[in-house]
Amino acid sequence: MGSIHGRLFRVSTFGESHGGGVGAVVDGCPPGLTIDLEAVQADLDRRRPGQSALVSQRREGDRVEVLSGLFEGRTLGTPIALLVRNQDARPESYAPTRHLFRPSHGDFTYEAKYGLRAWQGGGRASARETVGRVAAGAIARQVLAVLAGIEIVGWVERVGDVVASVDGDAVTRDAVDVNPVRCPDARAAIDMEALIREVRADGDSIGGVVRCVARGVPAGLGAPVFGKLEAELARAMMSLPAAKGFENGSGFGGTRMRGSQHNDPFIPGETPGSVRTRTNHSGGVQAGISNGMPVEIAVAFKPVATIFKEQETVDVDGRPALIRPRGRHDPCVLPRAVPMVEAMMALVLVDQLLLWRGQCGPS
Repeated sequence: MGSIHGRLFRVSTFGESHGGGVGAVVDGCPPGLTIDLEAVQADLDRRRPGQSALVSQRREGDRVEVLSGLFEGRTLGTPIALLVRNQDARPESYAPTRHLFRPSHGDFTYEAKYGLRAWQGGGRASARETVGRVAAGAIARQVLAVLAGIEIVGWVERVGDVVASVDGDAVTRDAVDVNPVRCPDARAAIDMEALIREVRADGDSIGGVVRCVARGVPAGLGAPVFGKLEAELARAMMSLPAAKGFENGSGFGGTRMRGSQHNDPFIPGETPGSVRTRTNHSGGVQAGISNGMPVEIAVAFKPVATIFKEQETVDVDGRPALIRPRGRHDPCVLPRAVPMVEAMMALVLVDQLLLWRGQCGPS
C-alpha cells in the first residue's frame, strides 16, 4: 500500500509521527557484509530534529535498534529490522485542531481516501516517516561502498532566492556538515541561515533545493523504457515529504541550450580502454542507463505546510473556519532533507546495482 521501495533490495517503512516508534525492514541485503552501526546512527543524527536552532525543536535521540538480520556485525541475508522509538511525541498538541483540515497537509486527502486519519501530527505524511528511509539508506550506502566504491554527497543548493556555488566533483560530506544549513558555500550559508531565521521569526516557512551527486557509479545501471535510472530516481525523490520537483543533470536548464551545447562528447578515460565524457549535462545517465560519470540530481522542496499564521480552512463537516496551528515544526526542511535525499539515492542505486549483477553478471 505504498510503503515498500525496491525490487531486490526491498525496504518497507512503518510508524506514525506520534505513535510508539518508526523504522524499516530491509529485505534482500547481500549476506556476509560488515555493517557499521555507528555510521547508521551518524546518518540518523543528521536527520533528527533538535540538532540546531534552524529546525524543529522536537527532542528525539533517534537511537536505532537492530532487531534482526545481523550477527556479530555482519548481514545474514535475512530481513534487517530497524526500530527507532518516539520519545518526545506530544499528540495532545494537536487536539484543539483535530476537527480542522490544515492547509496543504495530508489531513483532507487522507480522510478522503481512508475515511479516517491519524490527527496527532501528520501520521504517515510526516517527515518523521523518513527515519526508516535514512536508516535503511545508511545500510545501502555501505553496501554500495563495498560492492562498487560508490560515494554519495548531498548539500543545500538553494534556500528561497539564495543560491550556492558548489563543485559537485570535489564536495565532501565534511564540507557540507560544517554549518547547520548543510551548504558548503560558506558565504551562501550565512545568507541562508539569516533568511531561515527571518522566516521563522515571522511565523512562516520557506523552501529550496537539495543537490546530490553519486560518484563512482559504474556504467550499466538502469534499463530502457520504463526502467530508466532517472525515472527510478525521480520516483524515489518525489516520494519524500514536501518534494515538488526533480532534475537529473541539466534538468530544466537544458531547455535553454542547443544540442551542440548540451551534448556530452566522449573522450578517453583515465585508464586504458575506459571512456568518459568531457561534460556531464546528462547527469551521468544516457538512454536511461548510467554512463560511468557522476550521477547528479536536484530535488525541489516546497515551504513546510505548517506555519504559525492564521489561515482559512474548513472543518470536517465542510464549514468555513480559521486555523492557527501549534506544535514544533521546521521553518525550512532543507537542512534535514540532505540525508533524506542521500538515503533515497543510495536505495535506488543499490537496487539497480543488484538488478544489473543479477541480469548481466558481477563483472
